Parts: sequence; C-alpha cells; structure tokens
Amino acid sequence: MQEKGQRDVHGQFSDLLRLFELEEGIHLRQITYFLGDYVDRGKQSIETICLLLAYKIKYKENFFLLRGNHECASINRIYGFYDECKRRFNVRLWRTFTDCFNCLPVASLIDEKILCMHGGLSPELKNLDQIRNLARPADVPDQGLLCDLLWADPDKDMEGWGENE
Repeated sequence: MQEKGQRDVHGQFSDLLRLFELEEGIHLRQITYFLGDYVDRGKQSIETICLLLAYKIKYKENFFLLRGNHECASINRIYGFYDECKRRFNVRLWRTFTDCFNCLPVASLIDEKILCMHGGLSPELKNLDQIRNLARPADVPDQGLLCDLLWADPDKDMEGWGENE
C-alpha cells in the first residue's frame, strides 16, 4: 500500500497537471521531490518529463528530480517511451532523454535524516559516500548498488535481504 505522496507518474500528463492544480497538491515554492518513473506506460511521457524538467530549471533551489528504474534505456525501450519518441518525433529525441536520465541523481539526503530514492537500500551500501561517489552519467547495471537503489522493493514482512520476484 502506498502512502500519500508516493506515486509514479509514468507519462500520465493529465494526472501530473491535476497534482499541480490541487489546492493541497504541490506548491512549487515549497521543496518538492519526485522519486522517478516519469516515463513509460502513459500516453504523454514526453510532455510529462518536459514539464518536470522545466520546473527543475525554473525552481532549481527547491524542485528535485531523482532517477527511477524507468529512466533507464533498457526499460523505457520496452515499456513505451522509446516508441512514443520515435512515433511522435525521432529516435534522436529518445537518445537525448536517455543522456539526461543517465545524469539524474539516484538519491537525496534531506536534513541529514531522510534518505530518498526510487527503490530501496542495498546490501552493498555501507555508507552514504558510496552513493555520492556513483559515477554519472551511468547506465543502470543488472546488479549492484545503483541497480538496488532503483529496483529494491522494501518489504515490511521480510527480515534481511532477499531476491525480487
């Protein structure tokens, strides 16, 4: 069950617009974090990511975009973003977005207390410097720290580490 505020956008541009319009929704002068999965599945991934990037430029001090597992070429090639870019514009646009996604941060530490990321922790993570030292731009490998930060699924019913299904 997702808590309030924990939702993937996945190219649902109209939902994103509603989120910004809601009275209790996002106020762009407040600090705002998006934790990834901006593209794929929805019909307007291009508009969705362009609006989010525009807000990042306009509100650079308080608007933060982290990378999700769909901001990865091998994933969004399958789940719709590649096809949308190719159909509506060209493959070069998809490659440009891929270059952008490969540079997005994968985690953020708020007030030295709250560690944000799209996925979950990793058994490889021993200290936060490991996250700070992740090279960018980077494609997402099939395993390891970067992969786990984007793909790990916390499970309150499980102790320790386990494989995803």
